[in-house]
Amino acid sequence: MKKFSLFLCTVVLTCLTTFAYAQSTIKGKIIDSDMNSPLPGANIVVKGTTNGTTTGFEGDFTLKAESNSGEIVISYVGYVTQTIAFSGDTDLGTITLMSSNVGLDEIMIVASVAVDRKTPVAVSTIKAEDIALKLSTQEFPEILKSTPGVYTTRAGGGYGDSRINLRGFNSENVAVMINGVPINDMENGRVYWSNWAGLGDVTSTMQVQRGLGASKVAVASVGGTINIITKTTDAVQGGNINSSIANDGYLKYGMTYSTGLTDKGFAATVSASKIGGDGYVDGTEFSGYNYFVSLSQQINESNRLSFTAFGAQQEHGQRYNRSTIAELRDTDSGPQKANKDWGYKNGEVYHQSFNFYQKPQLSLNHLWNINDNSALSTAVYASFGSGGGRRDEGSKIGDDAYRLGASGLQPIDFDQIIAENRANGVNGSTDIISSSRNSHNWYGILSTYKNKLNDRLTISGGLDARYYVGSHWYQVDDLLGGQFFLDNERDTFAYGKPLRVGDKYNKDYDGIVLRSGLFGQAEYQVNDKLNLFIAGDISNTNYKKKEFMNSDITGSRTSEAVDFLGYGIKGGGNYNLDASNNVFVNVGYFSKAPFLVGVFLNEDTLDANENAENEKVFSAELGYGFRSEKLTANVNVYYTKWLDKTYSGRIGSGDNIYYYNLLGIDALHQGIEIDLRYNATDKLTLTGMASLGDWKWKSNVSASVKDQSGDEIDLVEVFAKDLKVGDAAQTTFALGADYKLAAKSNIYVDYNFAGDNYASYDVTNRGSNDLPDVWKIPDFGLFDVGLRHSFDLGSFEASLIGKVNNVFNTEYISDANDLDGTAYKAQVYYGPGRTYSVGLKLKF
Repeated sequence: MKKFSLFLCTVVLTCLTTFAYAQSTIKGKIIDSDMNSPLPGANIVVKGTTNGTTTGFEGDFTLKAESNSGEIVISYVGYVTQTIAFSGDTDLGTITLMSSNVGLDEIMIVASVAVDRKTPVAVSTIKAEDIALKLSTQEFPEILKSTPGVYTTRAGGGYGDSRINLRGFNSENVAVMINGVPINDMENGRVYWSNWAGLGDVTSTMQVQRGLGASKVAVASVGGTINIITKTTDAVQGGNINSSIANDGYLKYGMTYSTGLTDKGFAATVSASKIGGDGYVDGTEFSGYNYFVSLSQQINESNRLSFTAFGAQQEHGQRYNRSTIAELRDTDSGPQKANKDWGYKNGEVYHQSFNFYQKPQLSLNHLWNINDNSALSTAVYASFGSGGGRRDEGSKIGDDAYRLGASGLQPIDFDQIIAENRANGVNGSTDIISSSRNSHNWYGILSTYKNKLNDRLTISGGLDARYYVGSHWYQVDDLLGGQFFLDNERDTFAYGKPLRVGDKYNKDYDGIVLRSGLFGQAEYQVNDKLNLFIAGDISNTNYKKKEFMNSDITGSRTSEAVDFLGYGIKGGGNYNLDASNNVFVNVGYFSKAPFLVGVFLNEDTLDANENAENEKVFSAELGYGFRSEKLTANVNVYYTKWLDKTYSGRIGSGDNIYYYNLLGIDALHQGIEIDLRYNATDKLTLTGMASLGDWKWKSNVSASVKDQSGDEIDLVEVFAKDLKVGDAAQTTFALGADYKLAAKSNIYVDYNFAGDNYASYDVTNRGSNDLPDVWKIPDFGLFDVGLRHSFDLGSFEASLIGKVNNVFNTEYISDANDLDGTAYKAQVYYGPGRTYSVGLKLKF
């Protein structure tokens, strides 16, 4: 018996010893080849098993294998998968994943991507994997809602009608670039996201550089830079097919295919998708096509050409007009869905507000690796836009008497209007549907030379030149049963003439912009800890206008050219205190040209605004960063003073239109931003963000009001001093949790809060010290939840993603216009209630 017990103990100990020796611990750090930056969220799996882990924020990982030897497979979206052997406890050190995108190098040089713990700017980076997981049916800018300093909404709720503010500045003062190419409208600085509705399908990386940013283009931005890097051509052959469904009839399907890199250095990737649905808001039906083509050819060891074309053709109903809270509540649809801008015509949905546009962007990039230390990257690009937004003429379409119901927000009865127009006979239509048409031709070149002079000093510089012609006119689209329409605008070629479908009226002009500039930057690595940079730019903006509708103009119908010289300088440094802590500082000052709409106030004349002048901006920022195996955190304090802001506009209607140009309005935007990421366990990751802003107007000003002849008729006084800047939440915070259910499955929960949000308002209406402060929109918080599960489906690698936004169907106001400082008269948009989506992607 004792012998048997001894034998049994020996067997057990042998088994335990064998089991112990069969376990291995593998460690390493994964970085990317483009920026030498960590790749958080990369997947590491023991080959042939489901045993795996993911990298932390610093790219570090630790994996316990149940065998003494074998192979691990490392994968990350947009990078070439690596397989590495291990034997026993192994420290693999730093592992570099090569980008699977051919042609990315030339884009990275032009696009000015910031590098963590080196570039002294406040930056947040969103990878393609996060976009695929969290975007779903949201508008593309909404993927940034948990980013410090960002406030984004769907505005009216129509497809692509979203907007974004960064540190209290709207898109006119935030540079948005795709592959380094600016996409802000050259006449007014705005970004129309419906023109770029397919970006969610093709974005590889998106960076938000708050404040001065690292952008090298010759025109600076006030609030920051949104830098979008699209996918290029994939080095590996394959593709995917995908489809998703969601609430309110949403359906999207598409595919992507890549040839891979051939032996002759050629690669091609094409992607296309179709999208459509009824829209969450009443009367916002939409449809569109998104397309993407990328071709790359390695000419020789030093030269590579790549061509990219992408765009989104779309059309969608809109909720253009805002309503009071009381009006929205007095509807059958409820305040979140109610919309006054649609109705029925011949039994079918017909839109008063409707948008249709297509704006493809084509870019040819050339990378010349001159030698091991220098390179020249040049992008030649073009964009051709065409489309418009529906408008109406007459008084009946907006009259409650022509609604199908008792409430003023019920659908419009277009059939009644058609019947009355027909009854008018030879007197023509009293009410019609028209459109404000806009088209443009846009050409540009962006060339950047980069030279690493030695181990410490790198210089770069280049050329940024753009030429733009935007055409704008009103066009009759639907006479609504009548025989013609008479335009009531005097001094136009259309005045008093019977207008029919396709005829132009009201306005017809071209805005012409020529902008050219030079930029340069020097970056000096003092030692392993301290990195310094200084950058400067100078540019000239040339504006002209061609007028085709005004019948009073004699002689040339092209205005004199108006030039504005702009410049900027910025500098800063980053100091790595140790492996975990770093601090940075940046300071800058720039002078930027006004937009064309501030130079030519009157759409109907060629007279330039003699008082238009450059706006000036001073900005300073101090930042601190902490990096460890578990915790990553950033703290930024910013101070941005906006000097001599130009505020131009017009008041009145019909023949009594007057123009004003306010100069010298100052604003101060300051605040603190905090964001963190904590890897609580191998499976649980926690994120957080808080932004506390204090944005105020700082001056009272006055300006002359002039009639269309240029004669002064009145004086406008504006009492704006210490008023809160409106149109964006000044306090935001976010909390998130991501839990890994299995090697290829995870669930996440996000919470986003918005507070201290003051309604937008026309600062020129603050003509009295006795007016109340701007109305403050009620605070709100929203929960989102999502689940991703990846699995093998035959020969396909499948991913199933489900998501619910606004889980608790919270009712909240996202946007508002202030009239008298109270909620009673405020014109508002409500944000969407609960929405859901389910998507499936099959990779081959």
